[in-house]
Amino acid sequence: MAIGMFDYVIVGAGAAGCVLAGRLSANPAVTVCLVEAGGPDRSALIQCPAGFALMAQVRQANWAFETVPQSGLGGRRGYQPRGKVLGGSTSVNAMIYIRGQRDDYERWAAAGNTGWGWDDVLPYFLKAEDNSRGADAWHGRGGPLAVTDLPCPNRFGPIFVEAARQAGIAGNPDFNGEHQEGAGMYQVMQRGGERCSAAKAYLTPHLGRPNLTVLTGARTTRLLLEGRRATGVELVEGGTRRELHARREVLVCAGALQSPQLLLLSGIGPGAELQAQGIGVVHDLPAVGRHLHDHPDLTLVVEAPRARDLFGISPLGAWHALQGVLDWRRRRSGILTTNFAEAGAFVRSRPEEPRPDLQLHFVIGKLVDHGRTTLFGHGYSCHVCVLQPASRGRVTLAGPDPLAAPAIDPGFLAEREDLERLKRGFALVRKILAQPALATIGGRERAASAAATDDASIEAYIRGHADTIYHPVGSCRMGPGADAVVDARLRVHGMEALRVVDASVMPNIVSGNTTAPTVMIAERAADFIERRT
Repeated sequence: MAIGMFDYVIVGAGAAGCVLAGRLSANPAVTVCLVEAGGPDRSALIQCPAGFALMAQVRQANWAFETVPQSGLGGRRGYQPRGKVLGGSTSVNAMIYIRGQRDDYERWAAAGNTGWGWDDVLPYFLKAEDNSRGADAWHGRGGPLAVTDLPCPNRFGPIFVEAARQAGIAGNPDFNGEHQEGAGMYQVMQRGGERCSAAKAYLTPHLGRPNLTVLTGARTTRLLLEGRRATGVELVEGGTRRELHARREVLVCAGALQSPQLLLLSGIGPGAELQAQGIGVVHDLPAVGRHLHDHPDLTLVVEAPRARDLFGISPLGAWHALQGVLDWRRRRSGILTTNFAEAGAFVRSRPEEPRPDLQLHFVIGKLVDHGRTTLFGHGYSCHVCVLQPASRGRVTLAGPDPLAAPAIDPGFLAEREDLERLKRGFALVRKILAQPALATIGGRERAASAAATDDASIEAYIRGHADTIYHPVGSCRMGPGADAVVDARLRVHGMEALRVVDASVMPNIVSGNTTAPTVMIAERAADFIERRT
């Protein structure tokens, strides 16, 4: 059994883990080891922005988890794709850069998380960012993470924005500006026509540092503990068990599904549940794995055979794709720089809502079942998700085997409130798609949703088709009380030398895509660690 010694051991090379590895190893006086279960991020499907559309089908770099049966989804199992590669989900996602709303962070602070209000976190967003729009009060310049407008947008993104305007939704040229509400084009995490994942931003430039060790293909199976102090991790690498020891801290960055799993496997969590799995209780911490939540999402698809400049599976689509491959290989430009979800909106499902409670993603192709089901021909899709869901679920152990997948229960649509918001969102999307800007294309709503014409059939369609939009959070939530796992410095309650740093610590989900907030959380954590707070 091989043993290594470092100052910091980081579990998981996703958004947070890459940030921590890059920031902490900038100090040559400390040694850092980053442990990732997946492989390197060299695949062209990762680096080419449009390549992610195939990731769900090829299962490359993807944990491809499933949920337990969801009563709110008619007993269906949901799909939970998560990145299993350097960069984690930032290497396989749609690259959308969204911070959320001011009120999201004010709510975190009001719950007892001092130092996490909007004015506290905005400087860390700006620190991380290298925005092509330049530096101002709302945008950062010179940070590691490239944020840019789409270099070669499809013409249908602006058409969607115009249709939204015709439906009464104001335009918004900058979702990360002074306010979020309205319809517009998304900024993406790309640099020079390539994906700018957390690995490309924070890790790749520093792989030559002598004090930074990166292990890939290494599955962490448990934390090493001396009493309630974390001293390292046990992992399996190439079939060999290995121990890594940490002089200062162990930093768990495995994500909202696997960070709680690792704590539970190590004896940190609800005592009775651990004992039932035959796991010795080190620290009875009831909140581990609780409060899991996500943005429940629904998609409507429109068949538009005449719109041949939309992505589609056809002879002409194949020809366009071939030209796109050549453009991307030669100049890192062209249609394959798309993130598909090029435009969107943040809207109120009814006028009395105090802030936007729905997000739309307009996709320049036909997408169902997370891309796993092939739809021939041309068309477009529109997602609608609930931004502040009331439903809560949990992550638990499926058994004591550390190599088994966790039992994932997001509790989708467990609260009627979330279903009602999706119903209003369904009606709003239909209203937008019926506006002249899109209606003149001559498209037709796909039969699966077109048949939903009354309240009962719409509810049945939602329960039969809603699922994640890939934003699980909250399972190691931050807070001062017994219903939290970490404190406001992300230290695990009742433990020493152990922090959780990833989306699992969010007390409540942010109003939008979660990559940028997770990077911000890790930037803050790096400061806490360097200051020994």
